[in-house]
Amino acid sequence: MKALIKEIKPKSATYKFLQKYIVTKYFVTIFLFLIWMVFFDNTSFLVVNELNNEVNRYEQQLAYYKDEYRKNDDFYKKLMNNKSEKEKFARENYFMKKPNEEIFILVVDSSNIKPVAN
Repeated sequence: MKALIKEIKPKSATYKFLQKYIVTKYFVTIFLFLIWMVFFDNTSFLVVNELNNEVNRYEQQLAYYKDEYRKNDDFYKKLMNNKSEKEKFARENYFMKKPNEEIFILVVDSSNIKPVAN
């Protein structure tokens, strides 16, 4: 049994050699590879993260524009199906009037308005 232990001791020197030179080479190589992949590569983590943020921003814009489209489509359908709504819209936005009718547009001069004190 003691003879086996004596034979293993020289192998421990080999293990130290492996640990000292080869394992550190692998460690350094893997470390440099990871640094390269995170910061410098075209598909690095930072670039992918930035692109994901951009995709999320565009998805939010798409949802907003779909909602606005739905609102405008509902308003258009309501406007085209109801004559009184058309007249109301034309009067409010384009200052249209009926024959023999006068419209007064009041404009407030903001330079003469004093701020209200609390």
